[in-house]
Amino acid sequence: MTAESDVTSANASIRASTLWTIVLGFAADPLMRWSWPDPGQYLRSMPQFVNACGGRAFEHGTAYVTGESRAAALWLPPDVQQDEDALDAIMALSLRPEITEDMAHLRQGMAEHHPPEPHWYLPLIAVDPNWVGQGLGTLLMKYALQRCDEQGVAAYLESSNPENIPFYQRHGFKVIGEIQHGSSPPLMPMLRTAC
Repeated sequence: MTAESDVTSANASIRASTLWTIVLGFAADPLMRWSWPDPGQYLRSMPQFVNACGGRAFEHGTAYVTGESRAAALWLPPDVQQDEDALDAIMALSLRPEITEDMAHLRQGMAEHHPPEPHWYLPLIAVDPNWVGQGLGTLLMKYALQRCDEQGVAAYLESSNPENIPFYQRHGFKVIGEIQHGSSPPLMPMLRTAC
């Protein structure tokens, strides 16, 4: 398979396919599958979770895709937040009771690690598993980080998969802590200052 190298903003007509690309890309993610280990529950809950975490990127033109939605990144501009009410509702309806408290602590830790100054936030970036290794994640990252640098604004994310940390580090992100509670896998907050 060969990758297309164009990066575009995802509009309403491809929002669903963009969300499903992210759902596919996170299907083996340690934190997501700890949250929803049952495949059916994962497939029911994860699209709602993606929408709540990064859906506002569509409204701001900062939901980026490559080619035919083979890879996607949802960036929230400075001063744009996730939909916390929707996240609360998803967690209340879908999490196993034994991890509810751990998840609450993770979310609190995430809030505490967000930089106080204006920053671009990357809640989700993923590649369709059929297209992994084609450089699509790198294309998406370079595209968005160029904007961060032009604006002189930092970028922030949390890595829910330790295997992805070197990828983020290659793009200038540094681990600034670790968020973990109870039985949860670790979540690594990472910050990149503008170049």
